Amino acid sequence: MAPLKVYGNVFSTATQRVFACLHEKNLDYEFINVDLSTGEHKQPPYLARNPFGLVPAFEDGDLKLFESRAITMHVSHAYHANGTPLITEEKKMSIQGVWMEVEAHQFEPTTSKLAWEVVFKPMFGMTTDDAVVAESEKKLEAVLDVYEARLKESKYLGGESFTLADLHHLPNLQCLFGTPLKKHFEARPHVKAWCEDIIARPAWHKVIEKLSV
Repeated sequence: MAPLKVYGNVFSTATQRVFACLHEKNLDYEFINVDLSTGEHKQPPYLARNPFGLVPAFEDGDLKLFESRAITMHVSHAYHANGTPLITEEKKMSIQGVWMEVEAHQFEPTTSKLAWEVVFKPMFGMTTDDAVVAESEKKLEAVLDVYEARLKESKYLGGESFTLADLHHLPNLQCLFGTPLKKHFEARPHVKAWCEDIIARPAWHKVIEKLSV
């Protein structure tokens, strides 16, 4: 079987999401760095892999994919017997699916906007927009209130086991936990316990190690 290949950038949260999945499944893969600073992701060779010019792109033999969540779903189904089971069955999968949608449509947009304002803008010498931060913090609190209610009912978002519904949160959680915005997660005991649990996973630590290489 041809090796799995990930085309991306270690500082890309979407690429990190794919790394986390592959490490949970104990799968070997080849990483091909895409130099975002030179615009490599907007050049024809890379656009042949991801027509939107975004990272990551992925290859599993002759199968070529893009969009991180689609990649993690493929890996979880195709390599179900490997490593951590990241998808559930039948009715439980429907519940897991709901929380995967919540992450994509409620959590991700708000936390990405906050990460841009409080982490990446200062990194690039840009000025944080305090009004955007304040508005986004309110949205984040509303989302986390829903999470707190859900996590009173089950240890993880999809049920009693760790799944993609939890894994997909990891990159943005890690990003915001290095900022004062961490207080919003810590103010909710069930959310706090869930965050500490999933961030401590060995597979995620392997992803974090890539950032210091």
